[in-house]
Amino acid sequence: MNQVLKFLDQQQIKYLVHRHPAVYTCEEASKHCQGIPGIASKTLLLRDQKKQRYFLVIVAADKRLQLKKLAQHLQVKRLSFASTQSLQEKLKVTPGSVSPFGLINDPKQTIEVYLDQAVAEAQVVSFHPNDNTATVELSQKMFQRFLSQVGHQVKTMQF
Repeated sequence: MNQVLKFLDQQQIKYLVHRHPAVYTCEEASKHCQGIPGIASKTLLLRDQKKQRYFLVIVAADKRLQLKKLAQHLQVKRLSFASTQSLQEKLKVTPGSVSPFGLINDPKQTIEVYLDQAVAEAQVVSFHPNDNTATVELSQKMFQRFLSQVGHQVKTMQF
C-alpha cells in the first residue's frame, strides 16, 4: 500500500484512503465498504490460453463478466484467471488485492488494460491500493492522471 500512496503523492494525484477489514469478494466489499464514495468495481487479471497475453479488466461490480464473449472481442481462443504466481510476477499483488494500482509494477507495459465504460464515466472511483484492507478514493480526473502516468494504453468498452 505504501508504494501506491508514495507513487500517487509523487505524481501529485489527490486521493483519500479508507481503511476497513480485509475483503476478498464484491459481497464482502459491499458489507465493509458501504460508505466509501465512488463506483464499486472489480479488477481482474486474465490471461489467454497460451499465457502469452495478460489483460487487466476493470468492470463495475454489479456486472457479470462473460469470459467467452470477452475472449471473442479480444480475439483469443479462451480466457482464464491468472494464477496466484502470475499475480505476484506481473502486478506484485495477492488474490483479493488486484487493482489498477498494480500497473505501477508493470513498467514494460506487458498487460493490456480494459476499462468498463461505466467506470470510465463515474465521477469518483475507488480501488484497493494493492492491499485489500484499504480503499483509495479518486476523482475520475485523478484516476485518468494515474493511468497516464503509468503509461498503459487503456481501452474502454461496454461490459
